[in-house]
Amino acid sequence: MDLPQPDITEVSRPYWQALREGRLVFQRCGCGHAWLPARTECPACLASAASNARWEQASGRGTLVSWVVYHTAYHPAFESRLPYNVALVQLEEGPRLLTNIVDGPEALTAEVADAPVELKIEWEGDLALARFRLP
Repeated sequence: MDLPQPDITEVSRPYWQALREGRLVFQRCGCGHAWLPARTECPACLASAASNARWEQASGRGTLVSWVVYHTAYHPAFESRLPYNVALVQLEEGPRLLTNIVDGPEALTAEVADAPVELKIEWEGDLALARFRLP
């Protein structure tokens, strides 16, 4: 079964294009707030992103904030991947991103809470995804 696909819009297209090019980008408002996923307004000051935000390249470094390991597939496309993880990573630049840790569920123990992580762009078919690994 095919994996669910993201809804790539004009707003999110720069994010997806950058991943295809091997880069991770996020939006930053003139007020200083940075965020992911892409949106049309700053979540802090509500200014229009079209006129007040810019895309910045992330360093690819962050901190593992939290994670969950799924042992039940809530979509048939994920059954063959069990167990799999979903993680929350805070980038050095501030935004948080829901992602996966590529080291596998056995690497996700209490000892890795707040651990540093590094970007690893992986391809699922013709879609580039931002995932992370423990150093």
